[in-house]
Amino acid sequence: MFHADVRDLIRSHTPFSVPDKIRIHTDTTQFMDIKAGDCIAVEGRLFYVKGEEFEGRFGLDGEPKFWVKRVIDLHDGTAKILKLAFFESFFMHLGEERIRCFRSPRKESRILERTAGDARFMQGYTLYDDAGNPVRVIERMAAKTFYDLIHELEMDHETYYEEVFPGIFSNLMKAFYAIKDLHQMGEIHGDIRNDHLLIEHDGGRYRWIDFDYTYEWPGQPYGVDLFGLGNILLFAAGKGFHTLHDLKSSRSPFHAVLSDLREEDFSLFFPNRLMNLKKIFPYVRETLNKVLMHFAAGAEVFYESAHEFIEDLEIAFRSFLWEVPHGS
Repeated sequence: MFHADVRDLIRSHTPFSVPDKIRIHTDTTQFMDIKAGDCIAVEGRLFYVKGEEFEGRFGLDGEPKFWVKRVIDLHDGTAKILKLAFFESFFMHLGEERIRCFRSPRKESRILERTAGDARFMQGYTLYDDAGNPVRVIERMAAKTFYDLIHELEMDHETYYEEVFPGIFSNLMKAFYAIKDLHQMGEIHGDIRNDHLLIEHDGGRYRWIDFDYTYEWPGQPYGVDLFGLGNILLFAAGKGFHTLHDLKSSRSPFHAVLSDLREEDFSLFFPNRLMNLKKIFPYVRETLNKVLMHFAAGAEVFYESAHEFIEDLEIAFRSFLWEVPHGS
């Protein structure tokens, strides 16, 4: 395709001015060199690059993710996200366990294929560039993160717990079942976080995104995913996290309970986060608190499967059923 034809395509699908010279990349290995205004050509498809997505992880907010491009599909003018092959690894610590985590673009490609048509997961497909790199083409969603959903609620915890949380709990159960189904396929999510669960603006459906992390934890193939689910449940039940630092703050209403808190009341994964919510919110149901305490430093037994986790969570959920609005 001649550059003049490409420029005409861009003009027909975007309101932006078109560069005089268009760089067309057929090898995405050096993704840092691919800039806004360039095009990516892969398996006969042409994508116009508008920019990068940005990191939402705590502490890195606003950092560009140079391997994740915001693009226009010049075949039909739709907005897409292209995830290019990026490899990194690090170790996380869980108690005395040292767990290697790393990115696997091909694992994400496999999950996209296996969950195609399942609206509980982000949708997309994989193409391969001239160098054999997997380029994941992801459908954009008009949605907000679960993290933002909870933080935008302006009410006291007891009102939230009694009036809002039951409906959120109902939707979380569906999302947790999705992870259980993923595990039954022999797959893992790999990076379960509050900003990797999206709520669609249209209809409010909960959907999981970003599957390219995986990990090596001999004997606990689903362990990191399970602690991720526990972390989301804690965030939802507590209407945010309650850290030891916050509890000790001069503005904290919980000074009276500080002397009653023990190391075993806090998260094994995040030692500063209180898992034993009944210590600060005595109205939290015991069945729910019991599930949370399986992720605490003082737990004697940890969940080994999403099936075990959901079995206990269903008992807690049934105590809220009468409060869930019809159809939620």
